[in-house]
Amino acid sequence: MGRSRYKVVQDNAPHFMTCTVLEWLPVFTRPDTVEIILEAFNFRQQNYDFRLYGYVVLENHVHCIIQSPDLQKQIQHWKSYTARQIIDYLHANKVHKILKKLAYYKKAHKTDREYQFWEEGTHPQWLQNESMLLEKLEYIHNNPVKRGYIDEPSHWRYSSARNYAGLEGIIPVYTEWWSRD
Repeated sequence: MGRSRYKVVQDNAPHFMTCTVLEWLPVFTRPDTVEIILEAFNFRQQNYDFRLYGYVVLENHVHCIIQSPDLQKQIQHWKSYTARQIIDYLHANKVHKILKKLAYYKKAHKTDREYQFWEEGTHPQWLQNESMLLEKLEYIHNNPVKRGYIDEPSHWRYSSARNYAGLEGIIPVYTEWWSRD
């Protein structure tokens, strides 16, 4: 992870995180690249002690609220896996323009690779109580609305807003903490 004042503060507590594509390149405009992100979240939920409370995938970044006893390690593995899968996808589909940019903007100290996909760091923010969690969920779900892409959060396909609106989401999220009263 990058050097940052943001750190995982409380192990096994929900944290809000943002993962940004290098130089804000619009990679998640293709359903296949978004699918890689969602499948990786789903895999972690099914195979590790990993809770995904909420997420949104926009064209160049992902916001999520996640929890795990080894959160820093889990997010590092998730970012590494998704980067490799997306770069392989871009190669297979001859998306040379984005690949050239991922190579060009790669940080100089990343000498072990040809490309860098994610910006360094995730800026984890510890969500200490339910009101903070709700505030970040609202922020996540309203992100596409604020950008003018949609009118209602539940209309954004690549978001957990549907899960919280009582609709079927693309992947499950952990909602047991939330009372719908």
